[in-house]
Amino acid sequence: MPVKVGMVSLGCNKNQVDAERMLFKIKEAGYQLVADAALADIAIINTCGFIESAKQEAIETILEFAELKKEGRIKKIIITGCLAERYKEEVHELIPESDAVVGLGCNGDIVNVLDHVLANETFLNFDNKLSLPMTGGRIQTTLSFYSYLKVAEGCSNCCTYCAIPSIRGKFRSVPMEELVAEAKDLVGRGVRELNVIAQDTTRYGEDLYGESKLPELLEELCKIDNLKWIRVLYCYPERVTDKLLDVIAKEDKIVKYIELPIQHCDGDILRKMNRPGDEASLRSLIEKIRAKIPGVVIRTTLITGFPTETEEQFNTLAEFVKDVKFDRLGCFPYSEEEGTKAAEMDGQIDEEVRKHRADIIMEQQQIIMAQKNSEMLDKTVEVVTEGYDRYGECYFGRTYADAPDIDGKIFFTSQGRKPVPGKFVKVKITDMLDYDLIGVIDDESAE
Repeated sequence: MPVKVGMVSLGCNKNQVDAERMLFKIKEAGYQLVADAALADIAIINTCGFIESAKQEAIETILEFAELKKEGRIKKIIITGCLAERYKEEVHELIPESDAVVGLGCNGDIVNVLDHVLANETFLNFDNKLSLPMTGGRIQTTLSFYSYLKVAEGCSNCCTYCAIPSIRGKFRSVPMEELVAEAKDLVGRGVRELNVIAQDTTRYGEDLYGESKLPELLEELCKIDNLKWIRVLYCYPERVTDKLLDVIAKEDKIVKYIELPIQHCDGDILRKMNRPGDEASLRSLIEKIRAKIPGVVIRTTLITGFPTETEEQFNTLAEFVKDVKFDRLGCFPYSEEEGTKAAEMDGQIDEEVRKHRADIIMEQQQIIMAQKNSEMLDKTVEVVTEGYDRYGECYFGRTYADAPDIDGKIFFTSQGRKPVPGKFVKVKITDMLDYDLIGVIDDESAE
């Protein structure tokens, strides 16, 4: 009987791509993959260690599997990912039930890690993080019709609040020809939507080619047959060029959606974050994006309660959000991360104040979303079907305006044949519910 291996992958979609590469190597080595890690002989927890809430989720998940091990339901636990890379041996000391704790540099050698734990050895290894595989086979863990294309690893921006550079190392791009080959392979397996990702997607190619090559990469991806949607995520404001905007505007396959994490609009706060720009430059950029790309959806992320943020600076941010009216927005209270420059700054804000300010921003955004959703009523939109909700007795999916996992859904009914996941249909919007929309199929021949 082959040994059963299951994996729980936590955190971002970049970590998910790492998980898919490990799963491919595990299957190639003859292990049996199981979808539910609780039913496996060996459970691999691919952790996130970015901010405090992610660390807590990782630790709670590991402890759940430690209980399963005590009960004899699983035999071995392997901990990989950012938490393991960040805290190394401390993770095993905290959770001695773990049989292996390995850093990012071991991802490419995950089969060797499995061999060690099967030999009843406790295995701790933290090879050079820069040896993390950035290419290679993948076992797709998303729905069959969409996937992520990770164009680079690591980050060299060194924002003062962020531990990613110390965890994942310097920014390094994947050669363009390898990315195009990977994209063609994914499309050949049925992927219709590619989501282009990196810690800073707009920096793609600078280390290899001396300048950003994201526009050229997108043009090459657009040449792939049977690929319908290309979405660009993680675009840093200071690197959004006219050339990039022109490519997004002209290429039909690139959805008119840009993720633009600005984090704040106050110039002093941004400088303390080690980020360029200020309110005037951000307003100018957003106006330019909307002028160059009609119908564009702009998603952003914000941080409230960064050290020294005054009530006045927060109010400036709140007014900025109210005025700019982002199409999608996530706001998070500042997380004080050890090892970062921001954690050592004077003027740390009370945690409750941080959370309260984030709540205010999200309440404002809910009002903005309600207004934007009301403008969608009676309109017909193209939706990619994701599945069927048995409780709501309806189908659900996304428009171009909604990225997988992070944005809203369209819930819709069909009087005709049943649309399958990956099917693009026309849906007439009839109602709204918080961040989601409700509709009915208008024409099932939308492809």
